[in-house]
Amino acid sequence: QLQLVESGGGLVQPGGSLRLSCAASGFTLDRHTIGWFRQAPGKEREGVSCISLGGGYTNYADSVKGRFTISRDNAKNTVYLQMNNLKAEDTAVYYCAASQKLLLAGRCISRGEYDYWGQGTQVTVSS
Repeated sequence: QLQLVESGGGLVQPGGSLRLSCAASGFTLDRHTIGWFRQAPGKEREGVSCISLGGGYTNYADSVKGRFTISRDNAKNTVYLQMNNLKAEDTAVYYCAASQKLLLAGRCISRGEYDYWGQGTQVTVSS
């Protein structure tokens, strides 16, 4: 059974860091484009970052460029989202998602392009 499980969320002070993990079971992550999305209360789910199948392409939302880094460890079948210099506006539930398509540019962080989703992990940035 295909499953994505996020972990690594928590409470952090502004300026702090967290690393989220997205572990897959039932399929091989490096054969999928993987996206990270987030949803804050009362807001729509938005794309944060993505890494293409094969890992040769990454993309980031403007709001996180220079602060977040996506990477994958094929041996662990896991994709990571390193989040630095966190801000209060980064508070949200973070989801990873997988697509069998090679997604580039804007499609890569478009939620409609993804077929499989994890259950989410809460990130709260507050002093």
